Order: sequence, then structure tokens, then C-alpha cells
Amino acid sequence: MRGRRALATIAALGCTMINTVACTTATDADSLVKRADVRGHLTVGTRFDQPGISQRTLDGRLVGFDVEVAKYVAGELGVAPGDITWRETATSTRESDLASNSVDMVVATYSITEKRRQQVTFAGPYFETGQDLLVRTQTTDITGPESLNGKRLCSTTNTTSAEQVRDRFAQQTELVEYPRYPECVSALLAGQVDAVTTDAVILAGYAAQQPELLRVVGTQFAPERYGIGLRKGDVEAQRAVNDAIRKMISTGEWTRAFDAHIGPSGYPPPAPPQVTEQ
Repeated sequence: MRGRRALATIAALGCTMINTVACTTATDADSLVKRADVRGHLTVGTRFDQPGISQRTLDGRLVGFDVEVAKYVAGELGVAPGDITWRETATSTRESDLASNSVDMVVATYSITEKRRQQVTFAGPYFETGQDLLVRTQTTDITGPESLNGKRLCSTTNTTSAEQVRDRFAQQTELVEYPRYPECVSALLAGQVDAVTTDAVILAGYAAQQPELLRVVGTQFAPERYGIGLRKGDVEAQRAVNDAIRKMISTGEWTRAFDAHIGPSGYPPPAPPQVTEQ
């Protein structure tokens, strides 16, 4: 940690001397590592409503695979679990939460896309899945995205999942949006929509909560790669977080976290991803 602190100090001094916009970005890029090293504390943005991934329990604890990933990464940066502040982040606020310093990093089933890279630096990926559909168990006429013409399809606000279905597979799909996935699931159970779409691993958690009423179709049709969101330009933190993810995978902690939190949903265990420099 002392080495990282020294690097941050050198970068800051260099920027002070030449006082350029580019250096302002470089100085900002050190913030995650400095907060972890100097303050011994991190604020992590995650979801509170995704079973098996990141969910707040009735007694106030956060549990799930993303939670374990965040704890492991924080530990590698020198921050104990008890020194993490958890902040709920929504699909529509992840970029602004990072830009405003409301959170230090986002671990929230955050798919890496070119559009998001314009605003966020990603570490990872730490998990790979694919888009799928959640339907009522008695539904037999929805077998994949192509069978959604004339159907009502639900997803959350500010995601592209439902639009992707309509644009690529079924142009006559009627899109319905809610702020959170539990609201989509409630609408599905009430018969107000015909299907819910997002990543298969997320849908598996909801289906596992009510297996007699809900099921995942099981036809993944769009790959998704989850990354850890960092403030734009935070290359030093990107390298440190990538190293932490690689270590979590190589030590078997990644597999243990999957088995403990996602495995019970019946989601088939995937191979750990290949961590790359984004």
C-alpha cells in the first residue's frame, strides 16, 4: 500500500507543476487507491434487490455473489468488510454515482458496453452471462425472443434489454418499464406483462424464490460481461482491481462464492471469465 501511496503523491506533484487538464484527470484517477490506502474505507455501490447477486436481508445484511466480489476486492486494497459502506445504486444512477463521488466503485451486475466506457472505467470482467426471459410456469408459447411479437415485455428503466429484443427479434413487442426488477416480477405474477427480460443469472434468482410460479426460458441470446465500475480515467485502480479479481479466481474464492450464492438457484456454473484490460 505504501508504494501505491507514493505513486499517487508523485502523480499529484507532477500535475501541480504543469497544471494541465490532462493531469487533473490523472490526479482524479488515483482517488480509489488513495481512499483505500489512506482512509481504510470504501463506499461500494450495489443492488439491494437481486436474489443470489446482492440482496438486503430482513436483518439488514447484504448477501450475494456481487457482495462477495466487492468484499474480496476491498480486502486486496486493504479495506476490511466492516469498513465498507454499502450504498444502493440503480441502473439509472450508476454513472452519476461514480462521477459525483457518492461511491468509490460499483459492483452491481454492471455490463461492460462501449457506450458506458465513455463515462466509466471498467475492471474485469468478473462474471459472464447472457440475456434471457422470465415467464410464468404455465406459459408455453414463449420459447425465446422471437416468440414475443404481440407480447408485453418488462424490463427496468434506462436499460437496453427490452429494446434489444424488439429491435433484433420481435418488432411487435410491447415494452413496459419499471424502476426495479421486483416490480417487473410482480407485474408478471399479476398477468400484467407476459415476460421479463434481463440477464439469465439475475432471472434465476427470482425464479428460485417462486419456482412453482416462475421459470427461466433458458435460451440465452445476448452475452453480458459484468465489470466493476470505477471513475473515468482511474487506470491505477483498474489495474489493482483486475489483479484482485484474478487472485479471487485463482485461489478458488470465486467458485466458492458462486456455489454459495448463485448455485442454489440452479443456474449452471460457468467457467470463470478471462480478466482483460478494458
